Amino acid sequence: MALAFAAAEAAGARGEVPIGAVVVDPAQGVLAAAGNRVEEDNDPTAHAELLAIRAAGARIGAPRLVGCDLYVTLEPCPMCATAASFARLRRIIFAAYDPKGGGIEHGPRVFCHPTCHHRPEVVGGVEAARAETLLRGFFAVRR
Repeated sequence: MALAFAAAEAAGARGEVPIGAVVVDPAQGVLAAAGNRVEEDNDPTAHAELLAIRAAGARIGAPRLVGCDLYVTLEPCPMCATAASFARLRRIIFAAYDPKGGGIEHGPRVFCHPTCHHRPEVVGGVEAARAETLLRGFFAVRR
């Protein structure tokens, strides 16, 4: 989670919403880390989770990340939760809950639908206060 926070802080320093994500393979270690690049890339899909999943897949040369874990500083949105399911991630560990935009514990609860073919284990609230402080600080300056 420390690497995810480092990626989030770097994203915030670039003017991006400070969210970071890391894909870890228990056997190989860290496969990829990324922070949001939505503004920088002019890409609404350039969320930290998607960037990390894409980079991890490219690194191992496979579209599925079976046995890998995703660490992220905020509850993934529905798009990122669906991508995690498609990537066949083993586990998602996230920091802060996202009542407005989350897609796992809030909103559409992607993994609860019978049409969801793969449901990773989910652990939420890990270092939530740290993530909430980072996000509040970022938005306080902009509002």
